[in-house]
Amino acid sequence: MNTSTDIAEIDYSVDLTNQSKTNFYYSFTFLPKDEREAIHTVYAFCRRIDDIVDEQDKGTSEDITKKRKRLKKWRNEIDALYNGGIFSTYLRPLQSAIRRFAIPKQYFMTLIDGCERDLMQKRYETFSELKEYCYGVAGIVGLMCIEIFGYKYEETKEYAVHLGYALQLTNILRDLKADKDRGYIYLPKEDLRRFKYSEEDLMNEVYNEQFIELMRYQTRRAREYYHKARTALRPDERNSMIAAEIMDAIYYRLLEKIELNDFDVFSKQIRVSTVHKIAIAIKHWLATRIFVGRIKK
Repeated sequence: MNTSTDIAEIDYSVDLTNQSKTNFYYSFTFLPKDEREAIHTVYAFCRRIDDIVDEQDKGTSEDITKKRKRLKKWRNEIDALYNGGIFSTYLRPLQSAIRRFAIPKQYFMTLIDGCERDLMQKRYETFSELKEYCYGVAGIVGLMCIEIFGYKYEETKEYAVHLGYALQLTNILRDLKADKDRGYIYLPKEDLRRFKYSEEDLMNEVYNEQFIELMRYQTRRAREYYHKARTALRPDERNSMIAAEIMDAIYYRLLEKIELNDFDVFSKQIRVSTVHKIAIAIKHWLATRIFVGRIKK
């Protein structure tokens, strides 16, 4: 697939998130129209970059080289978009979003670098290493989002990054089986050793007490980042961060469901139902309306 096809495949309409019914879709629903359109545009770009890396292949060096070349072309497109060069007309909606909300160029470059890391690294020795990866594929997306949502305080950037860590760590636990089937183990090796649970155990889907304790530890870590994010968000910033707070609540519920299922992510993929996502979104939207009304009095 060539780059022009890659770019043409980006659908900047609501359909991209609407059809997939992702957790992000329910978070974006209550945004004002211009913010919602910009979020869908940026989300479409992020999805395309991620899809390039995740597309199935034989995993050969030749396949990896092709993917890296395609990512490089995307970097060139972003560079041209910001520097007045010639770029694909399909990126005009992204250009409009960038101009309207002043999203820094480096955020997009960092995202591409973060996704590209998956082509080169399938194991992480320490949590510090994993955290760097989470920043590149999730924390940076949080920073893009708050540029669109609008924020008043520098610590809101800290909120965005910590929430990105929390969401990505939750994803890692949910997708443990799917990732290991692709050859990826995101749980740090130091943690596997700590709980005496080997990579071979994971690949063989060994479900035992060591695994449960390992997952319980990972869950506590994810919760710490939800807490750090919530602590960093000032009360008078909540109204503009309603989409992020809905995302927080949906993913936190997913984390709870993983725990309630005794961390058995091998038998089936654990999800939050559509009805529950809608209920969470409405609940948090109403709660924020009430809260904002009170602080204005």
